[in-house]
Amino acid sequence: MAKKSKKQQQSGGTPATVALAAAGVTYAVHAYEHDPAHPSYGEEAAEATGVSPERVFKTLVADVDGALTVAVVPVAGQLDLKALAAAVGGKRAAMADPALAERTTGYVRGGISPLGQRKRLPTVLDASASGHATICVSAGRRGLEVELAPEDLAKLADAVVAPIGRA
Repeated sequence: MAKKSKKQQQSGGTPATVALAAAGVTYAVHAYEHDPAHPSYGEEAAEATGVSPERVFKTLVADVDGALTVAVVPVAGQLDLKALAAAVGGKRAAMADPALAERTTGYVRGGISPLGQRKRLPTVLDASASGHATICVSAGRRGLEVELAPEDLAKLADAVVAPIGRA
């Protein structure tokens, strides 16, 4: 994977890729033509990039006891809301209103990245990420994924790593 230069970032980067470049993290960008008719953003990303669904992670925004929280889980599975709540010391979790998630993160649904958000939210990365050398997450818009080491993602997002996904 190659690190993008600051000049490359300024010419078309998203807040997520700009944050990665500023941190000096090694990453790769995978762009593809987004198909609005595809039923799943995450599955579309896996198919279009040729990366296994176990290594492509979706970014979901949930409400945990009244506080928005980001969950990053493999597209091959689902988010366990009880496990997410427990990971952040909460009691109840539910999926957040999509419009609120968009306004708060600064990204559109299907393109929400765990990095470079307008308002930094508490983040939990599924523990399965640690089993891979690299994973892919949204780079901040539909049709754009960023591949990086899970340790780098956890560090940059100040994420808790916990088992929050289920098959």
